[in-house]
Amino acid sequence: MKRLLIVDDEPSIRYTVRVLFESEGWEVLEASNGEECLGLVAGGYRGIVLMDIMMPGLDGWDTIRLLAERGLLAGCHVLMLTARETPDAKMEGLQEAVLDYFTKPFDGDALVRAVSQWLDFLPPAPGAVRP
Repeated sequence: MKRLLIVDDEPSIRYTVRVLFESEGWEVLEASNGEECLGLVAGGYRGIVLMDIMMPGLDGWDTIRLLAERGLLAGCHVLMLTARETPDAKMEGLQEAVLDYFTKPFDGDALVRAVSQWLDFLPPAPGAVRP
């Protein structure tokens, strides 16, 4: 199953990404902040997490750090989608948790293609059989 969790405080970004990926047959969940993301992943979400960096409350880096500290990254791949052109100093120590980095504004088709490439590297859900 192609699953995407978009974590971004901007409703227009979440909407745009949702439409792009749903049109390609993805199941898309949304979180408007880091706290919501933590809740969804702790609740069993497995798949791609497309995370913004600059969000109020828990920013993207703090959210990733907490996911890692709580052992919640198994079964998830974290990719960044942000307005920052280069990763900041907070990425120190989190390089292994973030697999790719995309900047806003983005080309929708290119984003879908790039994110889709990571699907083959997700471990299967418990009990699932890969075709």
